[in-house]
Amino acid sequence: MKSYYLYILASDRNGTLYIGVTSDLIKRIQQHKTKITDGFSKKYDVRKLVHYEQTESIHSAIAREKALKKWNRAWKINLIEQNNPNWDDLYFKIIA
Repeated sequence: MKSYYLYILASDRNGTLYIGVTSDLIKRIQQHKTKITDGFSKKYDVRKLVHYEQTESIHSAIAREKALKKWNRAWKINLIEQNNPNWDDLYFKIIA
């Protein structure tokens, strides 16, 4: 079964946040890190994977993305810190 991911990138701890959805988390984060595509994450140097969630439904991933984008900043930071209190770059854990 195919997996889909909601992910949150940060420029740094408590920095600028970016929320996105993808079906290939490793490839998508690598694109952000290498700044291949112009856009928000490139402009604000948002390249650190600080949170992600996996689902088997693209519809639930998109719904979750839309919901999180409506959350206030404190809620987003709390979500990140629940599972990643040090704001580690999780990209290096998922490629290991």
